Amino acid sequence: GLGWTVKLARGPFLGEAAVAADMARGPARETVGLVLDWEGIERLYEARGVPPELPATAWRGGEPVYGAGRWVGRATSGTWSPTLKKYLAIALVEKGSAAIGTELEMELTVEFRRERVRATVVERPFFDPARKRETPEAATAAVGGA
Repeated sequence: GLGWTVKLARGPFLGEAAVAADMARGPARETVGLVLDWEGIERLYEARGVPPELPATAWRGGEPVYGAGRWVGRATSGTWSPTLKKYLAIALVEKGSAAIGTELEMELTVEFRRERVRATVVERPFFDPARKRETPEAATAAVGGA
């Protein structure tokens, strides 16, 4: 997804052929947003006899992500969103697993054991309020305009 950073028409450069071939082929992986199944997380903690633990800050690591029982990528960061009331993650997954609505699984560590929880690929940004997309003129008109 960083093809916009390279201008092939700008002139010859080292690695130009390799970059052009890669751009023509397209990326093998895509960055996606995941929403983890909160009820599934609660069940994992309940099975260990402890209450669910929410991260106080965003975690950054390489948590494995699975699709159809096989490894398809890794979650690079995640956290609990108090605004959306959802456990969110960003993951780099194989292109075939990147479609919105795809059901995947992500590993979580619960009481020192690696467990899997259902995760759904969702659109990003996770939070995109209408007020952010409004022009200043439209916002002014909506409140009576001055």
